[in-house]
Amino acid sequence: MARTRASFFERHSERLDARIATGLHKIGLALKHQTRRQASEHGLSPTQGEILAALATDGPQTGSRLAARFGVTLPTISDSVRALVDKRLVTRTPDDRQPRARRLRLTVAGHRLAASARGWPEFLAAAAGALSESEQAALLGALVKLIRSLQEKGQIPVSRMCVTCTHFRPHVHPGPLAHHCAFVDAPMAARHLRLECPEHEEATTVEQARTWRSFAGSGR
Repeated sequence: MARTRASFFERHSERLDARIATGLHKIGLALKHQTRRQASEHGLSPTQGEILAALATDGPQTGSRLAARFGVTLPTISDSVRALVDKRLVTRTPDDRQPRARRLRLTVAGHRLAASARGWPEFLAAAAGALSESEQAALLGALVKLIRSLQEKGQIPVSRMCVTCTHFRPHVHPGPLAHHCAFVDAPMAARHLRLECPEHEEATTVEQARTWRSFAGSGR
């Protein structure tokens, strides 16, 4: 009887990957709703808030760099930047490296508002904080794999993750601190993996493939 009951859900359950996709979709909707609500409270659009947060995190950038980062068109970024300039939150200055381009910088007021914008996703961090340390580490590892798969298919913007960085050395040490970051010359554990690193330098396609085989093919 127990075996018969157990097999019921094998026959009547949606595929596991489909249920995971449903869960991620629900989280995406929650993030979009929260971002829109908090951006509106500051008189910003979600894209404008994301631009402020990006400039606060990584410093001055060009519009084309932001467009690639967010996976939107340059005209969409330009419209948002124009609004931020009108609000005196962002300034545009010539880019010495690209004469026709403009580098976007935060004003003093922009820095103040960006500090608030950077905290908008904190409700997700609080929810993740309810997981145990081992659950958080497992979730981070799964997210790295999921994001990389989507990036390879061109379905999301490229993220500056450890596993695509020329400085990342997977599984070169014994024990829990198995990986190594050559940029800071220090060992690191799987829980230290970054999904968005300001020091990221993209490895070549060949290097990325070799690094991923080593990272994903070894026990963690």
